[in-house]
Amino acid sequence: MEKFKRKVFYLGGFDPRGVRFYHQLYRDQAERYSRLSGEALEVSARRAGPASSAIWTVTNHSAGVETDYEFLRWEDLVGKVWIRNPLALAWRSIGTYSAHARHMQFWRMRKLRQGPVITILYPPLLAILIPLALALIPALLLSLLLPFWAAALIGICISAALSGRLLNKLIVPWLLRFMYYNHTVAAEGPGAEMEARLDQFAARIVEEMDGPYDEVVFASHSNGTIYAMSVLRRILELRGGRPLPGNFIVLTLGQVVPVIALRKDARWYHADLKALDDKPFRLIDFSAPPDGAAYHDVHPIHLVSDRCAARVELLSPRFHLFYEPENYHGGWSNKYEAHFDYLRVGDRLSPVDYVSLTAGRRTIDEAIAQFRTIP
Repeated sequence: MEKFKRKVFYLGGFDPRGVRFYHQLYRDQAERYSRLSGEALEVSARRAGPASSAIWTVTNHSAGVETDYEFLRWEDLVGKVWIRNPLALAWRSIGTYSAHARHMQFWRMRKLRQGPVITILYPPLLAILIPLALALIPALLLSLLLPFWAAALIGICISAALSGRLLNKLIVPWLLRFMYYNHTVAAEGPGAEMEARLDQFAARIVEEMDGPYDEVVFASHSNGTIYAMSVLRRILELRGGRPLPGNFIVLTLGQVVPVIALRKDARWYHADLKALDDKPFRLIDFSAPPDGAAYHDVHPIHLVSDRCAARVELLSPRFHLFYEPENYHGGWSNKYEAHFDYLRVGDRLSPVDYVSLTAGRRTIDEAIAQFRTIP
């Protein structure tokens, strides 16, 4: 059997856990894929890459596939802006939502998808209401037996002990950090360090895209899908007008491009998207309708332009078909986990789950064709 060779570049989201976490996640999902498919997958140890990246090799011995997997790292930059102090996070969230009120096109966002609007707005409300309720309700009940000052003090202590745990379960702090970060990026741009990193990523992809591969995939997830558009603009500029290879595919998972694109003050990002509207490339997006953090069926280029020369497919991964009901990540408390199902293998194999796409024998187009036959 002739070996099928694939190159994958992966650009992750706003997550300080970085390459160690994602390498182990891929290993775990590869083992799950092997159990379900009967194919023997081997994931190598990771090694340092040439451009702020880490590389590992995925070998599918059964199907004759070798994937060179390159993780594009920016978790160090995430760590620099990751707010750990809850009081500092609360203070900066006030400025964040004041700016969103002035600059975010919520009416357009609501027309695109209502879920992300709720996801954006509920964290500050819960951050106020949950601590207040956990303090006020015990205080009022205890005031029937104790002096009001004592009841109030006990209520405050109860709130301090329980609020953080409950807010974390509802992923409120993570969403507040996510919104603060993207507010600063919209208003001020990515910053010099991130700009340099995006330049590195684009140069590295251009260096490899004409290599001896049957398929080259530039995959991104969550906040990485925002930066993927900026990297793609750089790739096209570095190509100097030469067409992209026919086997090069941009894959976005749980895309959140409107978080920046719908900010009226994000003119730098509007320019990046507008620069893509007359360029031919292949883009496939998988975003799930139940994922309140993602924008299903939203064409990223059409956010700023009526034209698009690219071949773009907007699909739902239909997670519900591949998970048992008890394992399906639904509900408010599972929003964070649901946003990572794009990188997981379910209880049944999907032709388009992440390991199938990056370690299977089928090309992405072949996998989608099979996926479309599923009723």
